[in-house]
Amino acid sequence: MKLLAIESAALVASAALSEDGAVAAEITLNTKLTHSQTLLPIIDELFARTEWRPEDLDGIAVSAGPGSFTGLRIGAATAKALGLAWGKPLVAVPTTDAMAYSLWGSRFLICPIMDARRAQVYTGLYRFEADGSFTVLENSAALSMEERLAGLKERGETAVFLGDGVPVFRKTIEDTLGGQALFAPSHVSRQRAAAVAALGAQLLARGETVTPAAFAPFYLRISQAERERNARLQASEPV
Repeated sequence: MKLLAIESAALVASAALSEDGAVAAEITLNTKLTHSQTLLPIIDELFARTEWRPEDLDGIAVSAGPGSFTGLRIGAATAKALGLAWGKPLVAVPTTDAMAYSLWGSRFLICPIMDARRAQVYTGLYRFEADGSFTVLENSAALSMEERLAGLKERGETAVFLGDGVPVFRKTIEDTLGGQALFAPSHVSRQRAAAVAALGAQLLARGETVTPAAFAPFYLRISQAERERNARLQASEPV
């Protein structure tokens, strides 16, 4: 089973090619370049270096959200266009699920936190069981950091944090949870297309695909532009 995986939900732009559980190639960039500048060149480079052909793919796995509105839209547009052009199904992989899967085998709770601004994070909660199975304890949600930490403190278990929310909230996490909090090392602290590929392969094997035309990312919140538009509309309404 061959997959192209795309990750663009945050600042990181990443793409990978995988076959039967092995990553054939992966390119990940964590720069200030926009995904519209980097994503397609990365994908072109992967095919050129591996000599894979698009027609050999069984599907395209894409990080489907939550995350940056712009990043998700660019990733979705790229995956939809390639899927339509190549006649391949898409596999929607929740972003925080893929992030947590990067810490396969951890004996601690796994808590991805993506900075959602306004003192909120996109987050979920996960665990690997003793048999290696991956359990979603809490699905992706937009929570205040205070709410996220209160829930973890109530659980009383050690949790590993990862994601771009860590630099923003690390002191708050340490002050609140103390030794109950651990932080993932740099090589697994951000999104990676290889993790999207790993989970995407499982979903593809179960037939959980969507047509390129039907695929849409999920955002959890409306965009800043939509909030500003709604505010303008409300301000213009007669009293």
